[in-house]
Amino acid sequence: MNELLIPLLTTDQMAMADRLTIEGGKPGIDLMENAGRGVADVIHEKYTRSQVAVLCGPGNNGGDGFIVARLLRDWGWQVTVFLLGSQEALHGDAAEAAHRWAGAVHPMTADAHIDAGLVVDAIFGAGLTRDVTGVAAELIAKLNASPVPVVSIDVPSGVDGNTGQVGGCAFLADRTVTFFKPKPGHYLLPGRTQCGVLHVADIGIPTDTADEVGVKTFRNTPVLWADAFPRPRLDSHKYTKGHAVVLSGDAPHTGAARLAARGALRAGAGLVTVASPPEALAINAAHLTAIMLTACANADGLTAILDDKRKNACLIGPGAGVSGATREHVLAALLSGAALVLDADALTAFAEIPRDLFVAIKGYFAGPTVLTPHEGEFARLFPALIDQTQSKLERARKAAEEAGAVVVLKGPDTVIAAPDGRAAINANGGPELGTAGSGDVLAGMVLGLMAQGMPAFEAACAAVWLHGEAGNLFGPGLIAEDLPEMLPAAIRDLLPVLAAL
Repeated sequence: MNELLIPLLTTDQMAMADRLTIEGGKPGIDLMENAGRGVADVIHEKYTRSQVAVLCGPGNNGGDGFIVARLLRDWGWQVTVFLLGSQEALHGDAAEAAHRWAGAVHPMTADAHIDAGLVVDAIFGAGLTRDVTGVAAELIAKLNASPVPVVSIDVPSGVDGNTGQVGGCAFLADRTVTFFKPKPGHYLLPGRTQCGVLHVADIGIPTDTADEVGVKTFRNTPVLWADAFPRPRLDSHKYTKGHAVVLSGDAPHTGAARLAARGALRAGAGLVTVASPPEALAINAAHLTAIMLTACANADGLTAILDDKRKNACLIGPGAGVSGATREHVLAALLSGAALVLDADALTAFAEIPRDLFVAIKGYFAGPTVLTPHEGEFARLFPALIDQTQSKLERARKAAEEAGAVVVLKGPDTVIAAPDGRAAINANGGPELGTAGSGDVLAGMVLGLMAQGMPAFEAACAAVWLHGEAGNLFGPGLIAEDLPEMLPAAIRDLLPVLAAL
């Protein structure tokens, strides 16, 4: 595995990484000491020395807390330790860490007087699967309402490290320090907002252990798709960079297709054509310049357009309408062998018969396919996967397997999942992207990259990341029309990064 990749480990995989390292000869207490030092280092670097309250739980997370307390005390901080439960009930490495603290341990109660300038949350770790209740819940609520900053160990207590879901309540941390590799819950909402600034500490687990535990989930960063991203070549021209086709809606619904087409063109497609119903040709012609235009009256018309194999990628959905005609267009595109992006109405049109879509995607003639639903469209197409007790990551992964397509489950924590089980969680998208038409541009960007030959999963990941970067570059006031125009700057900044990988 490329050492610059950021794999995201489930709690079971992290436990396996710990176990493999211990079996390799490194004592568990050494890993705990390294973890505690990693947290203490962050605190010592980022905060002014003050009174610190360390809240320890009954497991290994609490053991980490005892080590943090000891180190900070040794470095001159004033430290008070509170324990949920009794010290006699601690066992293993956590008991040894408490023994090494050798200081006063106060009982953790709801009315405990915590007079501190900083709180260290070492109550529950990432593997907690039950709701936080009782004393811990009352204390969390009280501290969340106070101005005192909280540094959480591994995850904020109450956050599920696999799903990012909050069980009952959770600390709203100023910073979170995790170990070896991040977990999905650090990037999936609401966990991402609970964590504050995330730090990852090296605790001595060998880097290649991530390969041994079978990681298939990654943070979406350029290193994940660097090898597949199209680079400018002196000998390239419009015909070597693919020809993307975007199906337009009828006369009152043409804008979404044009947004998508502009996204495809700015993403690098050599040519882009809007395939328009005859009654919408004049409207589209009035708004298009570098993007070409052709008439497309029905599914047979789309088949004829895609019979020209230079037209190697197609997008259906933005403004298409929820109708039998849209279904026919989709099925015709799948029979063409062109790379296909399905968004918006192209997904909802199959809400009553999703199996027909999935069978066609898996058909012999179909090219690589990407589905780009938001949560509402996802629920209509995958009704069996709307159970919110399942993480967004697992829902997207199961949907990709069921559909036989790459699924981009959009949102502030967009998940990109492939049928083979690979998945990525995106974390660079800002609130500015929450504007009408933003998703249409994203679908067009996926299309433009696939037209240039990027594999479906890599194209989807790259488009989602660039979409976030474009939004960040523009900032407040962004509307969808701005996104394609920010892509040149986003790609210009990206290319030196790719060259250095």
